[in-house]
Amino acid sequence: MKFLPILGLAGCCLLLQACILAPGQHMKTGELNDKESATGSRYQLVPITPKLIAMDRASASAPMIDPALTAYKPDSYRIGPGDSLYITVWEHPELTSPAGSQQQTAANGRLVRPDGTLFYPYVGLLQASGLTVEELRTAITERLTKYVEKPQVDISVVNFASQKVTLSGAFVKTNPQDITITPLTLSQAIGSAGVNAQLADLSDVVLRRDNHEYHLDLDALSRSREGGQEIYLKGGDSIYLPYNDRHEAYVIGEVLRPQAIAFKTGDLTLTQALGRAGGLNQTSARGKSVYVIRGVEDFEKAPATIYQLDGTSPSAFAVAGQFSVKPGDVVFVGPAGITRWNRFISQLLPLSGLISNAANAQYNLDRDSQL
Repeated sequence: MKFLPILGLAGCCLLLQACILAPGQHMKTGELNDKESATGSRYQLVPITPKLIAMDRASASAPMIDPALTAYKPDSYRIGPGDSLYITVWEHPELTSPAGSQQQTAANGRLVRPDGTLFYPYVGLLQASGLTVEELRTAITERLTKYVEKPQVDISVVNFASQKVTLSGAFVKTNPQDITITPLTLSQAIGSAGVNAQLADLSDVVLRRDNHEYHLDLDALSRSREGGQEIYLKGGDSIYLPYNDRHEAYVIGEVLRPQAIAFKTGDLTLTQALGRAGGLNQTSARGKSVYVIRGVEDFEKAPATIYQLDGTSPSAFAVAGQFSVKPGDVVFVGPAGITRWNRFISQLLPLSGLISNAANAQYNLDRDSQL
């Protein structure tokens, strides 16, 4: 029986210190305000208030389009290698349809060779690449004049193959799109390719042109005046629509569904992030302990920022609806004090059983020694 007082005293000590030893993640905000942590990193605690929202909006710059993109205006279509032309010489079907009038138009097309030349009867080889349709029509007309009196020539492109725009990334269809006589815009190309709504990140579309990359936030542009400007594409352009698998924010702690939230656009509010995670757990969350942890690339140059939302007030969530969560942010909802106590008790109960078993074993040993 001599072990019982010791075990009982240990149990009482554990119970008295439960609030201190209670398990579960929680933040001691008093240690975060511009102080050094145990690892040497610095942090600053910033309350999420209407004033903070107003300051962020004032400092945010409106989305812009590089002037080099909007300055480009497509000229008349220039013929290139791979294009197929249908050349009509009126009243001369033997020149217009050498394969026979019963054949389809494509069968009577004239292919521009890889070196840019084109062969036509009585005209011979001529350089077609780089010419407009009108310039080529004039060249053929002048040469045919030697053999045909007042030739009436007409030319149309039946297959565009020399100038293409390539697409890659989170599109539904990534087939190359042809540059034709009708100018092709960026919005038309993306619309034709289709966007994978579940995987795409519209906040950083990359347009590569002439060994230069242009980054476009199409989501933000669509809501601004800049979004009304057309961006025309030209042959050789490539469009990359990034995936959102590495563009995430993380919601952890006392929410119903802790998870990583992928960004489809660059606009995700704190309310939306909490909503996608199922909201705060009403039985375990502490409304005042809602934090957005935002790191920096170099802790030696600048401190990390921890934004705190006092969720005990209903009006706080109106503010949260205007606070933007950034990629890489960690949204943490801390537990209430009773939650930590309940977790402590749940871990203590197996220990109390162990104490009881040990006491019973000692009692049996003492009783047997007295027999």
